[in-house]
Amino acid sequence: MKYIEVLIFLSSLITILFIVGCSGNSIQSIDSFASCLKEKGAKMYGADWCGHCNAQKEMFGSSFAEIDYTECTVEMQKCDNEGIQGYPTWKFADGSSLAGIQKFVTLAGKTGCSLP
Repeated sequence: MKYIEVLIFLSSLITILFIVGCSGNSIQSIDSFASCLKEKGAKMYGADWCGHCNAQKEMFGSSFAEIDYTECTVEMQKCDNEGIQGYPTWKFADGSSLAGIQKFVTLAGKTGCSLP
């Protein structure tokens, strides 16, 4: 009987560790990541009607408030001056830019910010 009890205990422990490990990013770590992006000069340009922009915003959740974001439907001249041609567009301190939804790992690679 003890062998079965040990197996059940180990199975339960493995399941709990798996669930905790896969529970996703904490809000605090995403806040820190978003703040770091801003500190490192990453800027996102988008439009409120843009589905890809909204999907990118949803990736950050409430932490998106930390992102340096320009709404191109409001600040059209700023977006024109920056040469924004599609949404979303990310611009970086080194002068480079990326169009489309960006994964956190890509943004981290461009800025040196730690992944959440």
